[in-house]
Amino acid sequence: MINFTEVMETNQMIEKENLDVRTITLGISLLDCIDSNLETLVQKIHDKITRTAKELVPTGAAIEKEFGIPVVNKRISVTPIALVGGAAAKSPEDFVEIAKTLDAAAKEVGVNFIGGYSALVCKGMTAADRFLMESVPHALAATERVCSSFNVGSTRIGINMDAVRLLGGIIRKTAEYTKDNDSLGCAKLVVFCNAPDDNPFMAGAFHGVTEADTVINVGVSGPGVVKKALEAARGKDFETLCETIKKTAFKITRVGQLVAKEASKRLDIPFGIVDLSLAPTPAIGDSVAEILQEIGLEHPGAPGTTAALALLNDQVKKGGVMASSYVGGLSGAFIPVSEDQGMIDAVQAGCLTIEKLEAMTCVCSVGLDMIAVPGDIPETSISGIIADEMAIGMINQKTTAVRIIPVVGKSVGDIVEFGGLLGYAPVMPVNSFSCEDFIRRGGRIPAPIHSFKN
Repeated sequence: MINFTEVMETNQMIEKENLDVRTITLGISLLDCIDSNLETLVQKIHDKITRTAKELVPTGAAIEKEFGIPVVNKRISVTPIALVGGAAAKSPEDFVEIAKTLDAAAKEVGVNFIGGYSALVCKGMTAADRFLMESVPHALAATERVCSSFNVGSTRIGINMDAVRLLGGIIRKTAEYTKDNDSLGCAKLVVFCNAPDDNPFMAGAFHGVTEADTVINVGVSGPGVVKKALEAARGKDFETLCETIKKTAFKITRVGQLVAKEASKRLDIPFGIVDLSLAPTPAIGDSVAEILQEIGLEHPGAPGTTAALALLNDQVKKGGVMASSYVGGLSGAFIPVSEDQGMIDAVQAGCLTIEKLEAMTCVCSVGLDMIAVPGDIPETSISGIIADEMAIGMINQKTTAVRIIPVVGKSVGDIVEFGGLLGYAPVMPVNSFSCEDFIRRGGRIPAPIHSFKN
């Protein structure tokens, strides 16, 4: 039974501490759209998305109005397009036509992003995988709402270094194609190791092939709520600190569970998971960095940062799994630089570097996220950064990712404005020593010994 105190507490979280449902994401399988004729394929894709998702945005708005819980984004994820388009798309240009169809369908139903312009290439690449990868710069430049992702590694399989090498060039080319908009196309492109099938957050969302035909996944966020709760635990021991985070995460997840169940019922689509991820925004008081400061760090990047983030991430997960039987996706703490004012301040203070961010990704829920680097960074250096991050995910049996933005025409210290939830970022320096000979070897890094569990 919900009592009056709990209602007032939730209202406080929403009105003053930036608690929100960050996204209701509708996953749609496009496997039944597969056709050998490109024109027929794109028509089937358009029709299924617009038919299935026509009530998504109105339903999200109605839930927000009735329950008083902000629902910031309504989004769609689809089956990885390399699988759907392989029979019909015989060139990168054909895949661009599919991307334009996804964009048009997303615009028609009113969602701000559609994810799944993706390929799963952790062991090898088909011709379709390669064509889709080569199409990405043009596709992301020609669309507004399409997000792209590639899973290039897993603990069970290893890391496809041929895909890693190619993606260094694809990211550079995407930056060039969208240079008039501060290389924004790269903000819609992410490279994964151990990518989850049910992630509701962009740019990495896709509808996994093991999922039902349609599913509702909800991402809920509340860094400001956790920060406010920790203010009452200043000077207390670690046990008190952990209990405070865990209890707060429980309350946040219950809000997500409520919205997910309600959306599922109204849309008559199965409920999938709640993703409890502390996902910051540029808004004041909505920062993961400020949580780390409240825990006791002067700035993220100071000694002790990785330990503090590990503690935070673990307690968020523990609190979340007690609040819902179906916690999934990424669920933990995100550390995107451009979307978190505290992270930006730490970079500008000289406290936070890419190398320290990489160490932090060993214990957080994603990876190197929304990091602006000089536009003249070598392709092989981008590939090397991706390889490092994939290795962390593979060895530690966790999801890791890279969303890096080489901003054409910008140098270290320049500020790049992305706008909206993507915020702004200082251009960060990258180690200038070469890894070219390593990247050019080709082939696959084998799975670690602890992957053999049969």
